[in-house]
Amino acid sequence: MNRQIDRKITILGIGNTLFSDEGVGIHLLPLLEEALKGYENIEIIEGLTDGMKLLGPVEDAENLIIIDAINAGKEPGTIITLVGDEIPAYFGIKMSIHQLGFQEVLLAAKMRERYPKQIVMFGMQPTSLQMGIELTDTNQKKLGELANTVIEQVKRWREAS
Repeated sequence: MNRQIDRKITILGIGNTLFSDEGVGIHLLPLLEEALKGYENIEIIEGLTDGMKLLGPVEDAENLIIIDAINAGKEPGTIITLVGDEIPAYFGIKMSIHQLGFQEVLLAAKMRERYPKQIVMFGMQPTSLQMGIELTDTNQKKLGELANTVIEQVKRWREAS
């Protein structure tokens, strides 16, 4: 297979920026765009709550990183990593309506045999899902750590290709 395609990495931030920490996947993207601007073959997509509109980008991705708020019942601000088949299981714990839509996107891509070769989801335990356009202080302070976690994954995939 073409090495250029193998190395392409898609980073997809999903979330709802109207409900404080639910928007972590969107709030992280500017940090990643800045940190990864020297890298080639990286596509950063602001997925918001687009549901099935994200099927194309997911199916086109060889290596997919998803960033979202993850309710794992952990300490607020905890960074959570889910790999491969762990990801659909997380969507069983719904925090918001967009998760149902994205679970359907992953299922559709799998059924159509166009699932990413490698898929990892990074997220953060929300402190609050109350209405508000800013992250809580707890989650805002951990944004840099979450960005570093994503950047390390990009580097691991780059070194492996």
